[in-house]
Amino acid sequence: MKIDKRIIPLAIGGLGIGTTEFTIMGLLPDMAKSLNINIPEAGHLISAYAFGVVVGAPLLIGYSVKFPPKKVLMALMVIFTFFNALSAIAPDYTIMMIIRFLSGLPHGAFFGVGTVVATRMAAKGKAAFYISLMFTGLTVANLAMVPLVTYIGHTFHWRWYFAIVSVIGLLALLFLKLWLPVLETNKDTHFMEELKFLKGKQAWMVLMITAIGFGGLFTWFSYITPLMTVVSGIKESSMAYVMILAGAGMVVGNLAGGYLSDRLSPEKTCVLLMSLMMMSLAGVFFFSEYQAVSLVLTFICGALSMSVAAPINIMMMKAAPKSEMMAAAFMQAAFNIANAMGAFFGGIPLEKGYSYNYPSLVGVGMTFLGLIIAFWYKNKYSSQQPDKNKLATEYISCDR
Repeated sequence: MKIDKRIIPLAIGGLGIGTTEFTIMGLLPDMAKSLNINIPEAGHLISAYAFGVVVGAPLLIGYSVKFPPKKVLMALMVIFTFFNALSAIAPDYTIMMIIRFLSGLPHGAFFGVGTVVATRMAAKGKAAFYISLMFTGLTVANLAMVPLVTYIGHTFHWRWYFAIVSVIGLLALLFLKLWLPVLETNKDTHFMEELKFLKGKQAWMVLMITAIGFGGLFTWFSYITPLMTVVSGIKESSMAYVMILAGAGMVVGNLAGGYLSDRLSPEKTCVLLMSLMMMSLAGVFFFSEYQAVSLVLTFICGALSMSVAAPINIMMMKAAPKSEMMAAAFMQAAFNIANAMGAFFGGIPLEKGYSYNYPSLVGVGMTFLGLIIAFWYKNKYSSQQPDKNKLATEYISCDR
């Protein structure tokens, strides 16, 4: 299959974003020791980045919708690259916290603009698949870059992690300049106009599906290391291979989700995937003590964690036909809220003294709630929505 080179710059940007977002989790002890803080304090650096994503997504989109998307994407990648480079030389914890917040600002906006651009570059019937191609960078980051950069950070110094991310950012800038086509946008819109989609409950339902239902999988992923080492009996030295297995699942699931969405419809695909999520999390709860089964479930859960990205983004764009970029940016905020909710609610049974497979049981409940909303949404809205291949026609025209 020939890959459209115009989508590659967006995937490289996703590679850099995924690397900076997830590598830090494996380097927290190194950073804590170097910055003279404890590990929980170092964990606040993750929260600072996530908070930056939530704040930056709507603000940067709101003030950039009048500009050509190519220039916007390049500007966002400049901000991303600059602050990751600063992270490599941050002298103390306080400054690092501020820089990590600023590093997160362009994350959601980049994917928000990129999602709409990807749909406009797609051939008829390929919109969701093109979105999944963009998110391939994020999944490859989990498969290859996160383990590699974590190893480099452990072996040499954690500051190399941010230096490598900065290099990826520079590559993304180069290919955005060379390969992304000339794009135009609607100059008559404004910030408050972009937010009007929030007046309808259709968009809020999609956000709830994401934050609650998708949050169920984060109950599993947030505590995957103790789950695999304590419950499944995997050696700590082998966890890197477990994470590669989960990353491989993400790559496969991401592409499969886009493929299914273009053929079944985003709404049907979402209901199907949420159902599989619920069953897989139940499998984690009941069968994690069996090592071989646990490894299979790791791949499956990894696949499902990214499979919903394309269909749920298409659903959100259809719920906001005149505010696609802002809606897609809000989706990135919702994914980060899902991350936070999954970690928080998944940690409750652990605080009560239950085993590390119990967070997944909480995840079953969260995913079930998301499935109910998704099923209700499918029955109520799927027949009323426009063709996904006509999305963003009022916003962007693409010179192919």
